[in-house]
Amino acid sequence: MQYKEGKADELKQKFWKELASSPFVMLQLDGDPDSAAPMTAQLDKDADHAIWFFTYRTGHFAAMGPATATFSSSGHSVFARFRGTLVEETSRERMEKEWSNMTEAWFPGGKDDPNLLMLRMDLGKASIWDASIGITTTAKMMLGKDVTGDVRDKHVETSL
Repeated sequence: MQYKEGKADELKQKFWKELASSPFVMLQLDGDPDSAAPMTAQLDKDADHAIWFFTYRTGHFAAMGPATATFSSSGHSVFARFRGTLVEETSRERMEKEWSNMTEAWFPGGKDDPNLLMLRMDLGKASIWDASIGITTTAKMMLGKDVTGDVRDKHVETSL
């Protein structure tokens, strides 16, 4: 795909599909490099402007604010770095929608645990890379041939 030819939406759609199938990111508060931790993104197919996370009020992310997440799809065909702002999600309806047995396994106190904090990441800028390179480029790499031209157009800077 030639994303420079105006097909950035295709790469964004590929990113969302891959994130939905493997919703694990490394999340970090921009002001605290020691806060980086793996987190499970809670996605809503109708809300491509935000993702949600469950955490504890005593954890690093309770500070909220500007944050960056990095993502690698399970098959390593898509990589992304995206920014946003973490804010407390206060909607009980949203919590009910995102809650699952998998979530409860991490938060045994349940939805009413006073230490439970649901965060919404309001999304901003993103860098997305399509790493599906194909057999020809793979063969060139194995032979030590220049592949920079093959991958030049597989990246997009965009807003989510």
